[in-house]
Amino acid sequence: MKLFELKPGEGSTKDTKRKGRGHGSGNGKTAGRGHKGQKARSGGGVRIGFEGGQIPIYRRLPKRGFTNIFAKQYSEINVSDLNKFENGAVVDAAALKEAGIIKKTLDGIKVLGNGDVKVKVTVKAAKFTEAAKEKIEAAGGKAEVM
Repeated sequence: MKLFELKPGEGSTKDTKRKGRGHGSGNGKTAGRGHKGQKARSGGGVRIGFEGGQIPIYRRLPKRGFTNIFAKQYSEINVSDLNKFENGAVVDAAALKEAGIIKKTLDGIKVLGNGDVKVKVTVKAAKFTEAAKEKIEAAGGKAEVM
């Protein structure tokens, strides 16, 4: 295949609609804007959420709760993910990233107890669930809180 033979896949591109180019185009005269009115004018239209002067829905609905700006967000992994490592390995954020188990560290790593662990590893993380800690220690490994 040569560079000049490249073309987009079948059905992946569409011709753009050219509005206001005569009645033969099927989109002439009013160019799909209908007859008169605010939306037919140049620069016409209303802002997002405007309901013709009626109190808009975002003002009619009650506001509830808040967002805690101090909340910590953890990258979560399951104990079954630890089976990717060899016996005696030290599993920390860098090792998990390298293995492709997590993409971002965020505020730390939390180990959840889903699945089983068959390898003896030392896991360094910010948080562990009780089940996760028990399973890692039952397999002969260590769960270290960083």
